[in-house]
Formats: sequence, C-alpha cells, structure tokens
Amino acid sequence: MSAAVDDDLWSAIGDPTRRRMIDLLLAEGQGTATTLSAHLPVTRQAVTKHLAVLDRAGLVRSAPAGREKRYHVDEAQLARAVAQLRAVGALWDARLERIKSLAEAIQRAKNAKK
Repeated sequence: MSAAVDDDLWSAIGDPTRRRMIDLLLAEGQGTATTLSAHLPVTRQAVTKHLAVLDRAGLVRSAPAGREKRYHVDEAQLARAVAQLRAVGALWDARLERIKSLAEAIQRAKNAKK
C-alpha cells in the first residue's frame, strides 16, 4: 500500500485551509488568490503559498490572467487522491474486521470456559 500512496499529495490535502480552497475551486470552476482569500480567514499572501503547495502536488493548475493567475482543480489528480483514499479505507476496514473477529473469538472462548 505505501508505494501507492503519495505522501506529498496527502500532505497537501492534509491542511484544512487547502481542502477548503479545493472545495471553493470546485464550486466556482476557477479562482485567483484574491477571490479565494475573500472566502477564507487567511491573507491573500497565505492563499498564494497554499496554492503553491497544491500546485506542487498536482492538485491545481494555473493560467495567467492579467497580473494574477487563475487556478482550477486538476480533476485527474483529485480522482487519484479519491482512489487512494478508498484504498486506504478498504485496508482499514479489513484490519478492523480482523480485530472484531479476534475479539469475538476471545469472547467465545471466555464464555465456553464458564
């Protein structure tokens, strides 16, 4: 599993402000650091730094728009992140099911001894 999980991608997504930015970009289709900062409790400069992290992870792409850049979500990379999350979720579901089975077996053994 570890080879399939992109740590840089998850580090970028791990920040709540960046997740909110992705949500805003998905809702609006695109945005600039200025338009995004109007919806977030951080400065435009902080938004620009967050966008750079998302860009390095491949989650957003930019195009020049006058003095600013317009950003949009790279849907292929986002789909890759969703697939990774599903894989990790399935792995944890399997682990939890094994733990449950072990706990039930222990309980049955205790009940059999009574």
